[in-house]
Amino acid sequence: MEHALTVRVLEPHESQVLSNVAAGVFDGPIRPESLTDFFSDSRHHLAVALAGEVVVGMASGFHYAQPDKRPDLFINEVGVADAYQGQGLGKKLVQAMLAQAKMLGCGAAWVLTEQDNAAARRLYASCGAEEQPGVVMALFELE
Repeated sequence: MEHALTVRVLEPHESQVLSNVAAGVFDGPIRPESLTDFFSDSRHHLAVALAGEVVVGMASGFHYAQPDKRPDLFINEVGVADAYQGQGLGKKLVQAMLAQAKMLGCGAAWVLTEQDNAAARRLYASCGAEEQPGVVMALFELE
């Protein structure tokens, strides 16, 4: 039986929705302690795509305050199960995060991706993002 696909931002009390996640949506299995930490912080946001009660896509991010400007939203990652790719779910998930950012009064939302990730770059462009030339990401490995 096929289920209608829905996309929505989860509320902090809805962590149980992540008890049924399709393979490939997240990088690894859900860690209970990380899930608790995520939903205990009101600055964390998670949009999910649901096929019935199964999470088949997600976009996670957080908004942060700055002393000199409006808050921004950082979209940390977007993932869609292989069987559900190519159906516009990635775009709907990003749009849900952008709507959340607007509701929060954010001045901008941003995301990083690899230079050679053509699919992600097309996705973000289709949502209205403009690539920023000359940006360098610096990573500090702590373990």
